[in-house]
Amino acid sequence: MLVSLPRRLALFAAPVTCLNFAASLLIGLPMRLAALLAFAPQSGLRHYLKAQFADQTFKGLYHWNWFDAAVLLPYFAVMIVLAFYGVHRYTMCYLYFKYKKNYNPNPLRLFEELPRVTVQLPIFNEQFVIDRLIEAVCAMEYPKDKLEIQVLDDSTDETQQVAADIVARYAALGHPIEYIHRTNRHGYKAGALDAGLKVAKGEYVAIFDADFVPPPDWLMKVIHHFAEPEIGMVQTRWSHMNRNYSMLTQIEAILLDGHFIIEHGARVRTGDYFNFNGTAGMWRIKAIADGGGWQHDTLTEDTDLSYRSQLAGWKFKYLPEVECPSELPIEMTAFKTQQARWAKGLIQTSIKVLPLMFKSSVPRRIKVEAVYHLTANLSYPLMIVMSVLLLPAMVCRFYQGWFQMLIIDVPLFTASTASIAVFYLMAERELFPKTWWKTFLYLPFLMALGIGLTVTNSKAVMEALIGLKSPFVRTPKYRVAKKGEKSQASKYRKRLILAPWIELLIGCYFFAAILYTFSNHNYFTAPFLILFVMGYWYTGLMSLLQGRFERWRTGGANTDEESSPKPFPVGV
Repeated sequence: MLVSLPRRLALFAAPVTCLNFAASLLIGLPMRLAALLAFAPQSGLRHYLKAQFADQTFKGLYHWNWFDAAVLLPYFAVMIVLAFYGVHRYTMCYLYFKYKKNYNPNPLRLFEELPRVTVQLPIFNEQFVIDRLIEAVCAMEYPKDKLEIQVLDDSTDETQQVAADIVARYAALGHPIEYIHRTNRHGYKAGALDAGLKVAKGEYVAIFDADFVPPPDWLMKVIHHFAEPEIGMVQTRWSHMNRNYSMLTQIEAILLDGHFIIEHGARVRTGDYFNFNGTAGMWRIKAIADGGGWQHDTLTEDTDLSYRSQLAGWKFKYLPEVECPSELPIEMTAFKTQQARWAKGLIQTSIKVLPLMFKSSVPRRIKVEAVYHLTANLSYPLMIVMSVLLLPAMVCRFYQGWFQMLIIDVPLFTASTASIAVFYLMAERELFPKTWWKTFLYLPFLMALGIGLTVTNSKAVMEALIGLKSPFVRTPKYRVAKKGEKSQASKYRKRLILAPWIELLIGCYFFAAILYTFSNHNYFTAPFLILFVMGYWYTGLMSLLQGRFERWRTGGANTDEESSPKPFPVGV
């Protein structure tokens, strides 16, 4: 009877969707009741370990059925794909250290006479940070007769007047700066940069977004690398003025450190293609033209142009020792806006650029790395699929035994998940050799945040895959660097619609999964599921309540309520 009844119940539950929690419970109900009766008089750790790993009472009673196959086959397919991306992270770490010596921070030659440089500052509604940016750029050490500064303003609010007044003041002081305002946002940032190039006088162009503050010696540290005639672009490393502002900014900084230390470092040292990051970099204008110029059919125009320019034969350099301080988003919704734009833009770029890569004569190794680089955000919709299947898969795997889980699940988990910890730990160890161990404290929250981003980023990726276009959504700039400072830019917050509520519901689903694992004494799975609950609830609640958190933290009313009559909820 014990052999057939579970199978009958499984067949009964199979037509029901895999998301049905009740069906998952019914599959193993007889076995659980029998186990409960068999072991009821006993308790303690010894009994638990024996029951989980040594007891053979029910060995051979479980048999596969088509419901299990419908759940486990897609589940393991997703896990295998995620494992491939995880192995790639291990590979990046290996290549970074293997070819660590393949880097010379010094230019191979120097210009006898400094060339003319144009500095472009693309802005859109940045009234709270534009003065800081212009002040920093005008303080840069470079001959004024060889320098041109363009403030490319697409703003539709008070920023127009603020920026125009600041430019006029610095121009009166003798700085070579001009204000260029467009009456439309055609092409968004790419369109503004292209419009500026049409009237630029320099041979080289440096680009800084509004939330960056380049140091005075930045131009002099970068320009001489272009004395090598094959160099088309030089990228410098982002550092972060408000890294210690909150838990969120700490995690954001670690995420970006992984990209700028391990990813960029490994790619440039092995000769693979890597990308301009949209700011804190300098281009040879001829390399932009040879790559086809700025194009706005993707949301990551920087990566798009980077690949086209490298396919045209230009070489790129990366200078990790040259820092350019920047401001991290301090609100969850601003961070999600930024991440969704990057996720969608990279998939758009992969659809556009990868066919060109495959047709080109570049080495196969570079093509493979480009696939990993440009398609990495496909992991977000895959994570959604895994989230849906995780609970029913857990039920099926529970009755298959611990040995199968050990030889199949653990290797896949190690490849897809543990690689994240290794990747970011190695980056922080390189950047902060004395304090890198503190990263261990942030890893659970980093992984939880990555899980929580799956809803908004999956939506962005699916829009890219089906060809749905969307406008370039700027990341709001807040001008805060220290704990306790209040944001001046609450007027740039936008209302959320559905995403945070979906995140909260998915978090509840995983909370139910935790309760189910405890009811089956499957305690080893609970820590993993807790990350899902933390991630979805954190991103959901912070998106809905960020404005209130700001008000509570500062202990007073929102001084910007006049210009932002509906500050709550806030979001993308």
